[in-house]
Amino acid sequence: MTPGITPLTRDKVLGCVLAGGQSRRMGGGDKTLLDLNGKPMLEIIFDRLSPQVPQIVLNANGDANRFSRFPFPVVSDSIAGFAGPLAGILAGLDYARENLPDVSHVISVAGDTPFFPVDLVDRFLATTPADKPVIALASSADKLQPVFGLWPVALAEDLHDWLAKGQSGKVLAFVDRHDSIEVAFELDQATGLDPFFNANRPDDLETARSAASLLTS
Repeated sequence: MTPGITPLTRDKVLGCVLAGGQSRRMGGGDKTLLDLNGKPMLEIIFDRLSPQVPQIVLNANGDANRFSRFPFPVVSDSIAGFAGPLAGILAGLDYARENLPDVSHVISVAGDTPFFPVDLVDRFLATTPADKPVIALASSADKLQPVFGLWPVALAEDLHDWLAKGQSGKVLAFVDRHDSIEVAFELDQATGLDPFFNANRPDDLETARSAASLLTS
């Protein structure tokens, strides 16, 4: 723990997997349900996140029944029009506010990034104060990964107002309004990939399948 920081603990954190986009570059549909060597990508993501947080929700729009095989609540965007990852983050914050009064933060994870760090949450907790509304964002290779963030529930109202007024849906535009810190992560030694490699296109899916094979071999 960084000196002078009041520790934030796992029991105060809700995991939120963001799968509310339209997957245009993958040809539409739910890319997070695409197969990675016998498992849907979403299952790999949940398997990676579940040991790190006590509770998880899935942000997705449309018929929630298509995710019925997964034992997690599905929450849709509260802002219409596919407003981007900020809308999904808001959905997670709203779920925590309404259902989990002891949760103070939501950690967001992209639904197309199956190899994110297994110590993602602990690294965030070690550097983020519990008693101040500070946003933490991941980075790798000197590049911010704004979809992977730790978000204070206390900022839910401000984020709702921001999106409702039609402000920029870009994550960093909202983050710039608040105190924030960067948490840097290294190359994934097991796969050789950036830990925040995401499967946006069909070619990326093949890369992800090859990486998944390395993890199970």
